[in-house]
Amino acid sequence: MRATTRLGIMGGTFDPIHFGHLVTAEEALVQFNLDRVIVMPAGRPARKTDVEVTPAEHRYLMTVIATAANPDFEVSRMEIDRPGVTYTVDTLNALRDVHGPHAELFFITGADAVWEIVMWKDAERFRGLATFIAATRPGYDLEAAQQVHSEELSRIDIHFIEVPALAISSTDIRRRVAERRPIRYLMPEAVAAYIQKYGLYREARQS
Repeated sequence: MRATTRLGIMGGTFDPIHFGHLVTAEEALVQFNLDRVIVMPAGRPARKTDVEVTPAEHRYLMTVIATAANPDFEVSRMEIDRPGVTYTVDTLNALRDVHGPHAELFFITGADAVWEIVMWKDAERFRGLATFIAATRPGYDLEAAQQVHSEELSRIDIHFIEVPALAISSTDIRRRVAERRPIRYLMPEAVAAYIQKYGLYREARQS
């Protein structure tokens, strides 16, 4: 039995969480032999300070509902409860303090987002903090992206997985709700019921 704990950290706005997120977390769990995946809704995302984001408590509760049936997933309030703008490097440092130097951290995100992440605050410190798992959708031109971002790839440990369900997007779900179009089968039914109960996303927005 290995002594090292392998933790997946899936950060994101989750506005709202959907099956694409859940399938990505499960695929990373299996492919990278993780002990569990910590799903971590962002508090005040650094990349979205100039756009409207649903209140953190709603996003947190939807994430709890969506992951409740999977014992390998847990939801963290770390970024929601931290004041100020959310930076991934601060989260990874905090997780390192909590879980100790022997834990292996794997940060799970989308392939499009990972190229932004490696240009975030103190990105040069990521290599010693975590391995990045970047999820791509079928048809994503990974080779072209790797050529464009060759410099970033040399500085960060990034692995790629293909996830068909990534064709689902939070942006499309919000648009569908605002346009009174169906969202069933795009997310757990309990999350869709939560959105309806609290009247989320009824007004269209730009992002």
